[in-house]
Amino acid sequence: MATINELQDEIIEEFEGLDDWMDRYAYIIDLGNAMPALDEQYKTPDNLIDGCQSRVWLQADMVDGTLKLQADSDALIVKGIVSMLVRVLDGQPPHDILEADLYFIDRIGLHDHLSPTRSNGLVAMVKKIRSYALAYTMADNA
Repeated sequence: MATINELQDEIIEEFEGLDDWMDRYAYIIDLGNAMPALDEQYKTPDNLIDGCQSRVWLQADMVDGTLKLQADSDALIVKGIVSMLVRVLDGQPPHDILEADLYFIDRIGLHDHLSPTRSNGLVAMVKKIRSYALAYTMADNA
């Protein structure tokens, strides 16, 4: 299994060939479209992320000591953004998720090219994933 930083570096490399932001947005949308659909049973109010302008659902389960993440959104760009977070953090141990510096977001220029509401939504997604990681870490230590 690749590390969080190896997966971030892969994403950064994929974006290096895309100089134009219209191309980058198109690529982000493609990433979202390629993400497996979230089972309807997980599209519940409990899985909705507060702080996102569009609807974003995040399902997290602990499997063999790692956090298994699934997500979906009703907005194309947001679905692409959450797909990158899932790609980087899915299957990682909760402790690693809590310690991770998600530098790929800045390195691909995402923060600079998101509206304030989408930027807030991105922060909310990261916080939600980290809260799941923390909850599973605490459950393991109980």
